[in-house]
Amino acid sequence: MALTAQVKDELARYRETRASARKAEVSATLRFAGALHIVAGSIVVEAEVDTGAAARRLRAEIKALYGHTAEVTVIGAAGIRRSSRYLVRVAQDGPALARQTGLVDGRGRPVRGLPAAVVNGSITDSKAAWRGAFLAHGSLTEPGRSAALEVTCPGPEAALALVGAARRLEIAAKSREVRGVDRVVLRDGEAIGDLLTAMGAENTRLVWEERRLRREVRATANRLANFDDANLRRSARAAVAAGARVERALDILGEDVPDHLRYAGRLRLQHKQASLEELGQLASPPMTKDAIAGRIRRLLATADKRAEDTGIPGTDANLTPDMLDDA
Repeated sequence: MALTAQVKDELARYRETRASARKAEVSATLRFAGALHIVAGSIVVEAEVDTGAAARRLRAEIKALYGHTAEVTVIGAAGIRRSSRYLVRVAQDGPALARQTGLVDGRGRPVRGLPAAVVNGSITDSKAAWRGAFLAHGSLTEPGRSAALEVTCPGPEAALALVGAARRLEIAAKSREVRGVDRVVLRDGEAIGDLLTAMGAENTRLVWEERRLRREVRATANRLANFDDANLRRSARAAVAAGARVERALDILGEDVPDHLRYAGRLRLQHKQASLEELGQLASPPMTKDAIAGRIRRLLATADKRAEDTGIPGTDANLTPDMLDDA
């Protein structure tokens, strides 16, 4: 399954319990996938999504939260459209739904960004808004040089509102216009992973991180293929430097280290010159080098974040000039 489809499938099955967050998701989905039409002098609310699961979720939430009945119509593939689309439509109760979801203001004028209730809502509401926006018009590409998580937006105001929601989650996102279309884009690997977790796609994050790590390891292996003895010695010294960073990370986190990360860190300290593959073989039960590398990387990232928040030196504090020269 393509990563975008996998994310949307997981988000469509995500269970949210807070009413305000559920309403934020509905508002964002309608805003990023929908449009307001005037038919016979009355507002009709429509939202077009690309998965049946997202359409069913939106229809069910509109009924549960607002008591309105939505119709779902399948739009078959045609022309440049390679797959079916699903149109969620509320006609009879369109004016009421538009007001309740913040698609129009008190004077009946369309809201260009996200509703004020969502913009000023809780952190959970910001996560839900991103979930709704991604279900509406999101995409995730494979890890690599062009890796990106992207949401197509109905206008610059909506794009800026989505960037603001990401900022509230302490995630850096950028808005840009490409060929007349506004988009919000994330390219940093850690930021993409954090946002996937925030939206509720933790399983997909694990898959994405695994593929990302595999590419990094493969690229490193290709570079090492032609290394001579001097370069191999430099790699051994880099492993020692990694051990120094791990030691500092364990000091920073103290008792707050998750057991699986602590175990990987202790392995690195006990075998400072061992390769990742050798560390994995020394583990009990044995682990792949991808798994051990991921745990050590997460340990260092967690410790550096704690150090930044508390204003103390990070994991680089234990590195000596010799280590930096040879790393």
